[in-house]
Amino acid sequence: MSFKTIPEMFFQNCKRFSEQKVAFRHKKEGVYTDVTYGELKLRVECFALGLLNLGIKPKDRIGLVSENRVEWAIADLAITALGAVDVPVFPTLTSKQEEYIFGDCGVSAVIASSNFQLSKILEFKDRLPTLRHIIVMNDEYDTRDVAVMSMSYLTERGCELKTAEERSFIIEEMWAKVLPEDILTLIYTSGTTGNPKGVILTHNNVVSNILASIEVVNISETDRFLSYLPWCHSFERTTGYYAAFSQGAVIAFAEAIESVGVNIKETHPNLMTTVPRFLETVMKKILAGALLMPPGKRKLFEWAVTTGRNFIKAKYSGGAGLLLNYKYRIADKLVFSKLREKIGIPYIKFLSGGAALPPDVCEFFLAMGYFIIEGYGLTETSPVVSASDLQNYEIGSVGKPLPGVEVKFAEDGELLVRGPNVMKGYWGDSVATTEAIDEYGWLYTGDIGVLTEKNSIKITDRKKNIFVSSGGKNIAPQPIENLLTQSPYIEQVILIGENREFLTALVSPDFEQLFKLADTFGVTYSEPNELISNTKIIKAIQNDIDRLQKDLSKYERVRKFSLLSEPFSVESGELTPKLSIRRHIVEKKYNDLIEAMYDVK
Repeated sequence: MSFKTIPEMFFQNCKRFSEQKVAFRHKKEGVYTDVTYGELKLRVECFALGLLNLGIKPKDRIGLVSENRVEWAIADLAITALGAVDVPVFPTLTSKQEEYIFGDCGVSAVIASSNFQLSKILEFKDRLPTLRHIIVMNDEYDTRDVAVMSMSYLTERGCELKTAEERSFIIEEMWAKVLPEDILTLIYTSGTTGNPKGVILTHNNVVSNILASIEVVNISETDRFLSYLPWCHSFERTTGYYAAFSQGAVIAFAEAIESVGVNIKETHPNLMTTVPRFLETVMKKILAGALLMPPGKRKLFEWAVTTGRNFIKAKYSGGAGLLLNYKYRIADKLVFSKLREKIGIPYIKFLSGGAALPPDVCEFFLAMGYFIIEGYGLTETSPVVSASDLQNYEIGSVGKPLPGVEVKFAEDGELLVRGPNVMKGYWGDSVATTEAIDEYGWLYTGDIGVLTEKNSIKITDRKKNIFVSSGGKNIAPQPIENLLTQSPYIEQVILIGENREFLTALVSPDFEQLFKLADTFGVTYSEPNELISNTKIIKAIQNDIDRLQKDLSKYERVRKFSLLSEPFSVESGELTPKLSIRRHIVEKKYNDLIEAMYDVK
């Protein structure tokens, strides 16, 4: 299947597949309900005609503020069919953040999911002269503003304006005029400092990435996806939505990240995009559950995990011997098969991106019988740059560049990327565009990396995150942070060390594990936060940190740490919407705590 634009992809699928074929599955009144291609095509065409009747025209920017749902796809496909540009944002953004983004690109309309999202838009609506219409996906909302209407009303209006044949003819005439070099979307990078920048992605940028990703992942119409990552993020949109949809795979929507475990059992996916933090959490819960087993079963579980890890390491570094193969088959039969049965799926392929995947997490899931394709990319690269080489798999790397994508390393180790997936530039910011992309088309990623012995890419850290200690040592914090989160007691951690004599860490603990430690030590407490100052608890965590960092150089070891009473979060501003830590905000918030760790008095 070949296509050059997103609307061409969609309408080709509508012709290629039966009207009864399922495109999406979503929860409705507690039960998963199917949306067929026939229903989807009807709703997209009617909504597109409704937008056209409102005066939306090619190249108009349309804001999109919503959680993942079928209406998100309908809005996106209708907007792109008209040659307009959608501007999706995280529904967790504040009204002020949305005002900046929608004002920066001059949206003509905004499509919002709910009354709550509408209320944020109404706060700044009158300050954006270009904003003429607000469309709400839910039928119920609290306003009499004449600029506001429901998505169902506009869809019905589009259906009533023309006959089915006329609608299809008009919309086909529109989407056929959309060119590969036209702008598909503006995705504003959340950034860790300053205002976000609008990444300009054309149809050709994204389509080239879809087609190249399919070559690597090998998606087919028999596949079943479960989508829980936000579609407003380029990774899930390109891979978990467009790439899956382009091949006719069925996409089911998870209700929320907290419901993924239940939704997996209900939808039985065999493909799923994810981020390392999710996989780490699942692994830690499984390992924590094993600690509650009777001694005999726990010993068997620990043996199986050790055997599984050894088997996986040997398999991907030359091959496992007969004895290890035999031991692994026993471990799989007695332990891993039972785990898979409990989870509810016999096999799944995870596509992991957004951050580096710790090798021990990768080994654990591979040993369980679940496969992981680790990828690397940026919003500016549509987003995938590289993915695991299935023929020459290497744990701890992000694989080889996708077909058509070139990479090289600058003298300081920064990874540079060139190819059809590299953005057109930043919206209204030629200076930032010139800084990011040189005259030869190379995008400077800001990530530091190396090539492995198997010629795969290994990312070591963000260039701007590299510490220079007061002793002149360069320290990459991310690998050390990943190492420390292997502790069952540590949920999140951020290292401090720029221009410092030694490393310290702010640790957000796993309170469930602290409760268990408290029971073990006979520690009594009236409030959970009392545990973060308990000397026995602190000593146990210190011992675990010492265990994990014993092989690090002296200057890479954490000498002191402080336990935090609450986790880093998007709501507090400490995390970006894609869950990257905003170091400068965290350091500012906990400045007194940090300075106390360096106070030698």
